[in-house]
Amino acid sequence: MIQSRRAVLAGIATTLAAPALAQEFPTRPITLIAAGAAGGPTDTITRILADALSRSSGHQFVVESIGGATVGPQRGATARPDGYTLLCNNIGFAASATLYRRLPYSVLESFAPLGLVSDSAMTLIAKPGYPARDLAGYMAMLREQGDKLNLAHAGLGSAAHLCGMLVQQAAGAQATTVVFRGTAPAIAELMAGRIDLLCDQATNTLPYIRDGRVKVYAVTSPVRVAELPDVPTTAEAGFPSIAMSTWHAVYAPAGTPQPIQEQLSAMIRAAMGDEKLRQRFAELATAPATEERASIAFHKRFLAEEVARWRPIIQSAGTFAD
Repeated sequence: MIQSRRAVLAGIATTLAAPALAQEFPTRPITLIAAGAAGGPTDTITRILADALSRSSGHQFVVESIGGATVGPQRGATARPDGYTLLCNNIGFAASATLYRRLPYSVLESFAPLGLVSDSAMTLIAKPGYPARDLAGYMAMLREQGDKLNLAHAGLGSAAHLCGMLVQQAAGAQATTVVFRGTAPAIAELMAGRIDLLCDQATNTLPYIRDGRVKVYAVTSPVRVAELPDVPTTAEAGFPSIAMSTWHAVYAPAGTPQPIQEQLSAMIRAAMGDEKLRQRFAELATAPATEERASIAFHKRFLAEEVARWRPIIQSAGTFAD
């Protein structure tokens, strides 16, 4: 009886404390861990987001860039669950649940999703002078020549790696995969003609496409990219299975009090309306998340769906890491 009464009193105390907890939060700067190398796409998106959050919320957000596919997420998972250390990660986070045989955290259980923040289309590009006239020709050459063609990607679990899997699966062929540490060296080798094919996000490839230094065949988004109005979508070009976006999202450590999660999510949704953020995202051919996509409920459901979507694709490719 005494234990039961104590449990009831503890529950009442927690319920009463929750609103006060949210009202007091935050009282110091909030750290956003960018799960990627400094200067990379995730770092760039995180810094734009942190600036917008600071402006729209009136509270200070600072960025800590941590390279390595699992290092940043591990730091986020083990941070104190008080709302002061958050993780910003990309589509590779969902793929890592299958890609890595052993992770020091659970993608679906060690984090509290707070909301998506951005979506960027992938672009299917090739070296200058690549003979295919359109995406159908691009895919036909891949089927016919297979491993005689070099397909680059920016590292295990990167968006370019995942997109390359979709392209090869749609073609029913395997190219020779060449792995780089990041997008910049991959694009440099593509422009030099030493790499044949690359699928990478418009955020990275747009300047080279505009300058004609690479050939572009399609974008992987449901609709055309405003900055590339003459480039068809993969669905328009006859390959609807090659569909994906490079999305970024924010997470708190699991166990973060729900009122604080809700407050942080509200801050993220408010930041999506920040004019400077929208302008910078547009310059990067990136779309800010809608009100729905920036919500906790949508993000939680979407993350589970993305983990499930990439699992069979990665298993079929047979590419895993320890």
